[in-house]
Amino acid sequence: MQITLVLHNIRSTYNVGAILRTAEGLGIDQIVYSGYTPRYNDNNLLPHLREKLNHQIAKSAIGAEKLVPQTATDDLANWLAIKRFEGVAIFGLENNLDDSEKKRQILLGDRKNDISALAKNGLVLILGEEVAGIPAEIRQKCDYFLEIPMHGQKESFNVSIASAIALWELSR
Repeated sequence: MQITLVLHNIRSTYNVGAILRTAEGLGIDQIVYSGYTPRYNDNNLLPHLREKLNHQIAKSAIGAEKLVPQTATDDLANWLAIKRFEGVAIFGLENNLDDSEKKRQILLGDRKNDISALAKNGLVLILGEEVAGIPAEIRQKCDYFLEIPMHGQKESFNVSIASAIALWELSR
């Protein structure tokens, strides 16, 4: 199954680097940056700022930043519409869902759910901002939502940890 990972409004360069490292290790096909997520080798930045961000991302990516295919979009809604037209399933990794969204929720690890059957033409997985998650206007574009069952008192994992869990489960 082809998996494209969207990093939307991720704030931390270290989270971006860790996600790149995990994505490379699990054979993810592509990373797409959107919103204000810091990008590796962003040509829109002044050279000294690009060098600073590259250094921070590389610190946790440890070489994966040069191995995973990466692109960026300034219009995520349009990019998602194109993917949907191509038959790709759009998933969000999110745990703060409203009642209507919960109807499209899939718990990771629940073997009753055959995600590969839903994503015959590939899968896009959207990761959102570290605290606020995926914005409502982007959640509206999702076909399904993946949720990692939590057993402790905390409500969520760090975005890089959550992405590692989800990507490992999806790539099995």
